[in-house]
Amino acid sequence: MSAAPEQRPLYVDLDGTLISSDTLWELFVVACRRRPLRTPVTCVTGLLRGRAALKQDLGRLASLRPEALPYRSEVVEFLQAQRHAGRRIVLATAADRSIAEGVAGHLRLFDDVLASDGLRNLKGPEKLRAIREQVGAAGFDYIGDSAADEPIWEAATHSFRVGPPRPDDHRFARVFAEPRSAKAILRLLRPHQWVKNLLVFVPLLLAHAWHDPAKLLATLLAFAAISACASGVYVVNDLTDLESDRAHRSKRRRPIAAGAVAIPAAIAVAAGCFALSLGLALLVNWPFVGVLAAYFAVTTLYSLRLKRRMLLDVIVLASLYTVRVIAGGVAAEVEVSPWLLAFSMFLFFSLALAKRYAELAQHPPEPGTKVAGRGYVAGDLQTVGEFGVASGLLSVLVLSLYVSESATAAALYPSRALLWMLCPLLLYWIARLWFITRRGGMHEDPILFAIKDRASWLVALIAVALVGLATTNLFARPGDRARPDALPSAPAAVDAGPLTPAAAARGEG
Repeated sequence: MSAAPEQRPLYVDLDGTLISSDTLWELFVVACRRRPLRTPVTCVTGLLRGRAALKQDLGRLASLRPEALPYRSEVVEFLQAQRHAGRRIVLATAADRSIAEGVAGHLRLFDDVLASDGLRNLKGPEKLRAIREQVGAAGFDYIGDSAADEPIWEAATHSFRVGPPRPDDHRFARVFAEPRSAKAILRLLRPHQWVKNLLVFVPLLLAHAWHDPAKLLATLLAFAAISACASGVYVVNDLTDLESDRAHRSKRRRPIAAGAVAIPAAIAVAAGCFALSLGLALLVNWPFVGVLAAYFAVTTLYSLRLKRRMLLDVIVLASLYTVRVIAGGVAAEVEVSPWLLAFSMFLFFSLALAKRYAELAQHPPEPGTKVAGRGYVAGDLQTVGEFGVASGLLSVLVLSLYVSESATAAALYPSRALLWMLCPLLLYWIARLWFITRRGGMHEDPILFAIKDRASWLVALIAVALVGLATTNLFARPGDRARPDALPSAPAAVDAGPLTPAAAARGEG
């Protein structure tokens, strides 16, 4: 007759069972961020000495905060009930002892710890031997999650499993649900962020070249390539931000931080995104491949380092928006105006600062401390707001100078006077956005906010109507037409794109 459940010890696995992540992969990710040059060497030398040695070496190179790990609430509640019933519970894991003892100390549910020690990797049959060394021929129960646990389940009196449903679930006394799903992978890619990549269409539209099928197709491919690359970078960003995301009130629910997507799966998804991005870019042209490579390099550097540097983070964010515009011009093979680049830089610098202001306002740090994962302190809030408003106003100034001084504006827009109405429209939109931000109403990225904001849609529709009317002769005045000697003499001087024959004819008429 087997012992009563409360008399049998209960052995509990850690990785994938007690937590929804894998501590070895977590150590690897944290080590890569903190010691990017030393980590590959440590991995190679550790593997040569064995998997247990690798875990110990990575544990010395990096550390995990046990209170921040993604514990499975259902498993923890079950253990708490068993503990309350007086049952002996042992944490039996292949993770390094330093990790296991930290978890045991945090949860205070375990009577003992069995773990890898740098020489012995406690996984599968080796873990079973360690358990047998404690219990002998007596019975025990075990909670695990992977195929490596099969010999332990076979030897256990009662087995418990964590994971998705299987045909043989009748073997187990209880199956704890697995939270991972395809939806989590989709959330990891952040497809809602692809709306930012519509900026690649701006040069094509401003050059009045949207009727060219080849240029339109190239721009569509560029949009898809940048979107795939951006999704890959978002995954890398979530991996490098694992620690700070878990310390954040809302970001801790991101798929990797919450353990809904395993780190190896996330790395595979990122690699797939980058491969798809490169394949699409090669279908556009080689100059676009170069711009995409620069975009990838800057975004990766931002994820690894620059996002934690005060001001550099927002400057890089603004630059990445501008790079999207440049990428669109390169893909469609139209010149990008210096006016457009200057306007983009000031406008997106303002929006990047609004995003950072909202983060600081919603999650203010303690006096004298920095925001987790950022380079700002509580006292920087007002300065960030001041710079953001000023930069937004400068974008309005650039737009007004373009309307009044640009020869190509006169050539492309016969009713150029209508373009002046864009200035108060933009001024209203920027001022309103900053009012909302400083009142605490900005809870997401400003561009995503604008997509959902009715007033922003109204401003955009009016702006599109004004630009459309400006391209006609309905409101043309003699002063709106460019003089022949004012027209650019070389394609490199064109503001929004190469001057089309129709536009040249309007300017020279």
